[in-house]
Amino acid sequence: MALQFGVFDHIEPEEGESLPETYRKRLEQLEYLDRSGFYCYHLAEHHTPAIHSLAPSQNVFLAAASQRTTNIHLAPCVYVLPLHHPLRLIEEISMVDTLSNGRMEIGVGRGGEMEAFFWGQEATAESNYQRYQETLEVIKRGLSNERLSFEGEVYNFDDLPMFMHSIQKPYPPMWYMRNVETAAINGMDTIIVGSLDSIGPEVKRYNEKWEEHQGKGTLTIHGKEPKVGLTVHMVLAETDEEAIAIAQPAWEQYRYNLAAPRRIEAERRGLDRFKTAKDGQYGFVGNRPADAPERELRRDIDAEIQKFDANHTVQHPGRLGGVAMAGSPASMREYLDEYVESGANYYVCSFQWGSITSEQAMRSIQLFTEEVMPHYVDAPAEVTAD
Repeated sequence: MALQFGVFDHIEPEEGESLPETYRKRLEQLEYLDRSGFYCYHLAEHHTPAIHSLAPSQNVFLAAASQRTTNIHLAPCVYVLPLHHPLRLIEEISMVDTLSNGRMEIGVGRGGEMEAFFWGQEATAESNYQRYQETLEVIKRGLSNERLSFEGEVYNFDDLPMFMHSIQKPYPPMWYMRNVETAAINGMDTIIVGSLDSIGPEVKRYNEKWEEHQGKGTLTIHGKEPKVGLTVHMVLAETDEEAIAIAQPAWEQYRYNLAAPRRIEAERRGLDRFKTAKDGQYGFVGNRPADAPERELRRDIDAEIQKFDANHTVQHPGRLGGVAMAGSPASMREYLDEYVESGANYYVCSFQWGSITSEQAMRSIQLFTEEVMPHYVDAPAEVTAD
């Protein structure tokens, strides 16, 4: 089975590296990924007090990346829609899609109450979800029409002229992360966060919901097979032992970067509603809106990672918590042999995370593209190192 490959990134801080140097190295990585046949680069959105994202304005970084690449698609994954004014997003999506010659894709999500709070919005789960829904609808209408009219609880636009449009029609492809049902119902591609054990059932559910809401055998609005895949944090090295030695401390640093700073800041301010719940209910990201799809659950991130740590039945020394994979190219091929059996058609690599250095990430990328990818694509990419 042929797979397409993507990359998911936060652009985390690297010890001892300045911000200009971090950007320079990441753009060099993107040039290599572009030549190597990766389908898409997905960039997350996180803001202070989070410390694990040095590109909180995805459009700025992706516009720069569009001028350094030729083939790879570029996707905010996700835009936290309640934090954005829809007209500004329409304009910037149009700009990046044009600058990239039609290579932009759009990931959307609602984020959580905590992001909204630190953004200056006194949001509840319901008001945050309302902003998400209205922003998404306005973006679709604005990119698809010469004039925009919309009447909602948050936004109202009356016959507004739309001068900016994307190259891709009616708008760039859309993604929804973490919830296959929401993605399928809305005709979007999806990336799940989970383990090798969970991907099979998630693919099955996505396909069932896609058939129910879009029709059996129906393609996306851009005439392509819908994509469903898993994001996996990875380290490749010449031996399993070397890869695991890099990955284990990196995983602990990644866990800290992802969860601790926001939780610490919430507790410092006495924001009890964002503290990790002791009863297993929703943590510092906030509650689930009442009108959200049934499985759209946002739990405390640290609790999710702990769940992932325990959520794997296939024993392998290089599988850290079931969601991270460290090993040699041979071990990675063993992993992907199991992955393709799930029916997923997309595989999303995360190469630089936690304490992993740019040099270590580039070595992983090179080993993956040279010794792993050619076994799972129709035609191996020809890669030349600068």
